[in-house]
Amino acid sequence: MSATAADRGREARRRLLEAAAELIAERGWAAVSTRMLAERAGVAPGVVHYHFSSVQALLTEAALTVMHGLIEQTGTSLARARTPGEALGLMMDFLTAYDGRDPTSLLFAETYLAAGRDEELRRSLGELLTGFGRALADRLAEHQVPAPDATAAVVAAAIDGIMLHRALGPGPDATELTAVLRRLVAPAEPGHPTRGDSS
Repeated sequence: MSATAADRGREARRRLLEAAAELIAERGWAAVSTRMLAERAGVAPGVVHYHFSSVQALLTEAALTVMHGLIEQTGTSLARARTPGEALGLMMDFLTAYDGRDPTSLLFAETYLAAGRDEELRRSLGELLTGFGRALADRLAEHQVPAPDATAAVVAAAIDGIMLHRALGPGPDATELTAVLRRLVAPAEPGHPTRGDSS
């Protein structure tokens, strides 16, 4: 059965998003052009602007799609974990696939930089990360971790930083890093407040 126009359109859009994610990592956000995207996706240049209002809109959707997928996978690890320490270990294990110079790490770095210059991207990225932080905080609260909201923010920022800093050098061993972070998510002693810094 031959593909319909709608099928061809969906496939072209998928290829453009895939091409955009690859090019962000390879060339850097600001260097990606309509011509590059069309060539990589195997479509005519006009197809880029048929499916997306601008190159920036395409890059934004591509980057956020990749990041959302990664956060979803991390969320699955959170849901499986029986303790905060186990959740942290699963997240750190997940990070071993990223050495700071792989395409996903580079895409993250480029997206953070671009968000500083694009309000819409900054807002969308902030919503994505806030959602992850909220899910992490909820899991920490379930396990009686003190100040779960603030702890989740620190843990998420630390994991982000580890991923980004690996591009500069290997840094401490993952086992050492995990041991340090585990201390942050230790459950409270009985009677200790867990939501907020004081109560």
